[in-house]
Formats: sequence, C-alpha cells, structure tokens
Amino acid sequence: MPLVVVGSVALDSVITPSEERDDLLGGSGAYFSYAASFFTTARLVGVVGDDWPRRHTEMLQARGIDTSGLELIPGEKTFRWKGKYLENMNDRETLDVALGAMEKFDPTLPEVYRKCEYLFLANDPPPLQLGVLRQCEGPKLVMADTMDLWIKTERDSLIELLGSIDAVVLNDSEAKLLTGEGNMAIAAAAVRALGPRIVVIKKGEHGAMLVSDEDLCLLPAYPTDRVIDPTGAGDSFAGGLMGYLAETGDLTPAGMRKAIAIGTVVASFTVEGFSLDRLQEITREDIEKRLAEYCGMIGV
Repeated sequence: MPLVVVGSVALDSVITPSEERDDLLGGSGAYFSYAASFFTTARLVGVVGDDWPRRHTEMLQARGIDTSGLELIPGEKTFRWKGKYLENMNDRETLDVALGAMEKFDPTLPEVYRKCEYLFLANDPPPLQLGVLRQCEGPKLVMADTMDLWIKTERDSLIELLGSIDAVVLNDSEAKLLTGEGNMAIAAAAVRALGPRIVVIKKGEHGAMLVSDEDLCLLPAYPTDRVIDPTGAGDSFAGGLMGYLAETGDLTPAGMRKAIAIGTVVASFTVEGFSLDRLQEITREDIEKRLAEYCGMIGV
C-alpha cells in the first residue's frame, strides 16, 4: 500500500572527523521516503525554496517516490542544517539552522494522499502534525516522530498528538525527557499510557526497543564497521520499518519485529555514506542479504 510521509526536505552541511561536505540532500522526509521506497510507493509531503536543485527531485522520482506533495515556495530558501560529528561519531553539534521555507510550511495534502492507509508524521512541530492528521480519512496505521525541542516547547500539543496516533518512534533521551523515567521499559510504558499502542525507542548504536500490547523486545544495531555519516539514520530506520509494514500489512508481533529488523538494516546502510549516497548504491536484494546476516547474528 502507498505510504505518505510528511517531513522536512533540506540541504545539509556535514562535518565529520575526516571530511566535510556541503549542500547535501537531507531532511527527515527525504531519508524516510527513500528508505521506504525499497518496499512500497512513498508519497512525500514537504517544502523547498528557489535554491532547491531540480536533480534532487528527479533522483527521488527515479526511485518511484511520488513528489506531487513537495511544494516550492517562490522567494524562499530551502531549509538548511549544518552539523558537526565528534570523534565517536555518536555525538554531534548543530552549528547552524536556517528554516527558510519550513517556517511558513502549512501543508495541504493532495486528495489522493488523504485516503492513505499508512501515514508517517516525521519530526515537525506537533501542531503541524495534528493539522496533517486531521486531513486524513481513517488511516490504518499512523506513526509519528518527535524531538527534545517539541517536548520542551510544544508539550501540550505533543500530548494531544500522542493521544491521536497508533505508534511513536523516539530516542532514549527523548523518552526520558518526555516521561521523567530513566528506565526505558518504564518510560515506554509511560509513553503508551499517553495513547500510542506501539512505542519504538531508538538507542543508537545499541539498537531499538519495541513495546506494544502484545510484545516487548530489544534488537541490537547491525555492527557495521564503516560509519561515514550518521545523519538520517533514524529517519531511514523509520522508513524501512514503515515501508515494510505498508508492503505487507503485517501488524502482528512477528511482523513488527521483522519491521524493526529491516529498519535497523536499512539504517546500517545509510551511515556508510554521506546523505543518500549509500542507499543509492544498494538494491532490495542487498537489504535482504544483510537482513539474513543480521537475523543469523541475533539468532532469529
């Protein structure tokens, strides 16, 4: 089934301990939709400005991604982010953010998008996420992402959103900030009490935890030894996860576990290159091969 994602589309500048790159394709919507496109048709909703390179849109379209929801606002600049990764490649500093067209982003979904069965609300302000959700007509599964900024500044609207969706994905520090709980099992239960029946907590190099009505599991990260640029790993993790669920419709505990494993594998490819470079080199067969290796490692 087609999968709709609403998220940022950006031009990134990334500094790692060994290299620096400017004007890379980035943004949660871009990473998510590309990762999801290995499994299903991804429909992207986002916004860009006059400086947006047409080649990026063409590259997304070549993957079968529907970009009819990607809006260009004349006279505005595309959202830009600049960040620096520290020596351990886990910690990073945001050096500069320029919202540009994102500051005025108030998406109106194309009619065909409103009937989507699978919807992912990427890391945007909760009022925007709620506005998108209200335009949709009874989706089968709605998952949202969030971040520490919205937990601190938009808590009330975030709580409202959590009460209206099926699933949420957040990292361990965000779960702690949202709930005040340091134990991730307790934090996940506290998040579920706010509404979503499925909670996925990302733990970076330590993998991900899934908590639902029927299941609790912790899966490790894939141990790649080629970490070039971690940007977008979390978004491509979610894209692989949701892409697989949209492809199969399997929301059973076993299906959710496989979706988490697939998201983990897709993210492991993402970090092996800058931007979407590594994902552009691989095929579905490469994902399946690494998935088999991963499942063998963890005894699944």
